[in-house]
Amino acid sequence: MGALSCPGAGKELPAQTSGIVGYTSGVYDMFHIGHLNVLRRARTLCDRLVVGVTTDELSIARKAKRPVVPFEERCEVVASIRYVDDVVAQSTMNKLEAWEAVGFDRMFVGDDWRGSDAWSRYEAEFARVGVEIVYLPYTTQTSSTLLRRRIESEAAAG
Repeated sequence: MGALSCPGAGKELPAQTSGIVGYTSGVYDMFHIGHLNVLRRARTLCDRLVVGVTTDELSIARKAKRPVVPFEERCEVVASIRYVDDVVAQSTMNKLEAWEAVGFDRMFVGDDWRGSDAWSRYEAEFARVGVEIVYLPYTTQTSSTLLRRRIESEAAAG
């Protein structure tokens, strides 16, 4: 992944930080209240919050579609949120690579991932290096997928 700042974010990762460094990541396409809830809650549980924004290339590779909002703009939106201290590009899904690049103490993830094979493995791997995984409540009433479906439905009806 590398600790690359997102274009336009205007924030650089410091060489040393004091206190608890938290990390979360996502596409953050069509930024909505669910995204804000996660960032707000995560920031209350750490002293510095670093957010990985998924690159367009990684999103296309994983979901076979390009985000609606371009990577650079998504970086700027996330960087402008007051709960966010630093923004980095997420170009791989390997969270251990993110940890090596950022050096976080806590990883925040939506509780909809709790118990999945991938996150059960991450729990074990991160426990060995002293990183705590914190599951945050998932906002069920909205998501980028739901917003996209609503827009497509209204356009088709329209």
